[in-house]
Amino acid sequence: MRVSCALHRGARVLQMHFPLNVTFGCNGLVDEELRQELLARREEDQRIRHLAAARADPDTGRLPNGLGEEWQSIDDNNTRWLADLLARRGWPGRTLVGEQAAQATWLLAQHADHDPVQQRAFLDALRAAVAVGEASAAHLAYLEDRVRANAGQSQLYGTQFTITDGALGPCPIEDPGRLDERRAQAGLEPFADYEARMRAR
Repeated sequence: MRVSCALHRGARVLQMHFPLNVTFGCNGLVDEELRQELLARREEDQRIRHLAAARADPDTGRLPNGLGEEWQSIDDNNTRWLADLLARRGWPGRTLVGEQAAQATWLLAQHADHDPVQQRAFLDALRAAVAVGEASAAHLAYLEDRVRANAGQSQLYGTQFTITDGALGPCPIEDPGRLDERRAQAGLEPFADYEARMRAR
């Protein structure tokens, strides 16, 4: 049995290790209202995932009635909200919302798995933000891998894991011989260290 690399609501819940940049790079241009909205949405995003992890059946990964629907509703709402924000104001980067809320923006995009077209649009916007120093290259690596895995393509940075026949392992990786080189360029730890942390959960 193969479970999708994305964190699907009816499948076994995987706790991923995300690169959290928690330094708040505040300056006089920060939109405080938008920053607070992004942080609140990140908190709700994480609340439902922690709740799902705690309540999922340990053998099947199935969620109690209603919890999967609540999870999907939260992700759907966040995806629509972020898409509207992107259309009106562009990607909210470090200058506009600070480091923590910029991380929150990426997390909402990372969890837009149910809308692959929009998730790819988020990826393009994040890539442009990284190019001008407004977002994290590590976040871009995670979202690049997520979009690729959801499309059935090999990932570049080895960030996405799946369960196949009861065994945890990375989704297919393109050119694995240069994996750590690509990870270093994105500011990620060596893959062996990351894999060890994933398996230790």
